[in-house]
Amino acid sequence: MADKDIDAADWVDQDLLTRQEAGERLAEEIARVRARLRAVESQSGADAAAVTMIARRLAAMESIRDSLRPSGAGIES
Repeated sequence: MADKDIDAADWVDQDLLTRQEAGERLAEEIARVRARLRAVESQSGADAAAVTMIARRLAAMESIRDSLRPSGAGIES
């Protein structure tokens, strides 16, 4: 007896759940990186290279988070 393939609709649902979880985890990491950026920026004599690196990382994560959003819905930032 051969195993029945999962219907395409089931794979789509599974993918959406995975994307949602990824988006939620990414939103949590974005919050941590924002806090780190604020901390580095608030230091006297803040290292400009460090600020730039953290800001670039934050922008990249936000871009990826936005690409994970299904149209018409949002993942909290």
